[in-house]
Amino acid sequence: MAGLKFEIKENLGTLSESSKGWKKELNIISWNDRAPKFDIREWDPEHQKMGKGITLSNDELKELKNILNNMDI
Repeated sequence: MAGLKFEIKENLGTLSESSKGWKKELNIISWNDRAPKFDIREWDPEHQKMGKGITLSNDELKELKNILNNMDI
């Protein structure tokens, strides 16, 4: 995307990896010099290309954690 600036502040973990080397990761990312947020998306091995993903605030991540903790899987 043109004009999109990002900085991966911290990699928290890898959820999966495709046969082409792309990894679905949970990271803390600052988008366009804004406050860092939690982010789940696929990245190429060099972290230059990315897939569609989801960005979550602290409160949203806490709510997601609550939902997952209450699931019977």
